[in-house]
Amino acid sequence: MDQDFEKLTPLTREIIEVVSAIPAGSVFSYGEVARLAGNPRAARQVARVLSSCSEKYGLPWHRVVNTLGQVVLKDSVAAQEQIQRLRREGVQVTDDGKVS
Repeated sequence: MDQDFEKLTPLTREIIEVVSAIPAGSVFSYGEVARLAGNPRAARQVARVLSSCSEKYGLPWHRVVNTLGQVVLKDSVAAQEQIQRLRREGVQVTDDGKVS
């Protein structure tokens, strides 16, 4: 990580570390990431961190879905990209974004 990483809040750093550790072919919910990062009530913060930090820190953002196991990105292009990335890793995902 770079020196900017140290300037992030402790929760943001933990979220980045948890998401970075999600293995290929696996998915976690926003809530699971929040819980593992030390704040089970921070699911929305997980979404914000993924939105703002995924590119900079090379996060596997596509491995995070909602609590129902669904891709929930509002941008249809991004949602389709998430589905395709998950499928390439062997995750079964329906065309409407439901993870098996």
